[in-house]
Amino acid sequence: MRRIYFLVPDIETTKRIVDELLLAKIEERHIHVIAKRGTPLEDLPEASLLQKSDFIPAVKQGVAVGGSTGILAGLVAIALPGAAPVIAGGVLLASTLAGAGMGAWLGGMVGMSVGNRKTQEFEDAIEAGEFLVLTDVPKDQVDEIKDRVKQHLPQIMIEVVELEITMFPQ
Repeated sequence: MRRIYFLVPDIETTKRIVDELLLAKIEERHIHVIAKRGTPLEDLPEASLLQKSDFIPAVKQGVAVGGSTGILAGLVAIALPGAAPVIAGGVLLASTLAGAGMGAWLGGMVGMSVGNRKTQEFEDAIEAGEFLVLTDVPKDQVDEIKDRVKQHLPQIMIEVVELEITMFPQ
């Protein structure tokens, strides 16, 4: 999957483009619109907290850092004199899992309070009243979607990034 980012100047054009995406068989759950706070989106699919925040990348970082810290703590614990090999393996596993779990939880909490790094570059335009549309499309449909959007806004700048498949639905 690829995520396509583009700015649309007004709500009417945004509605037409969203209709065009729906006609291209892009499910509504894969279309996300971000607008200035307080702007009514009417029937447009609003981006959720997962798209507006850095939750998923922060959880991934938290798991990595917490798991690494847990492994180190476990290694220190089994290096102490008198640690039996069977107990040592359990200590190492438990500390790694506990560290990864704690890291995921803390990372998620921090990530929900931080804006999405990718959408931050569009923040000035959003505050100026433009609409940011994020669309998740299959790789083989990217060019078709770009062409459909350019029918409505020929000069539009479209950015495409690889969408990581996660265990969290988007």
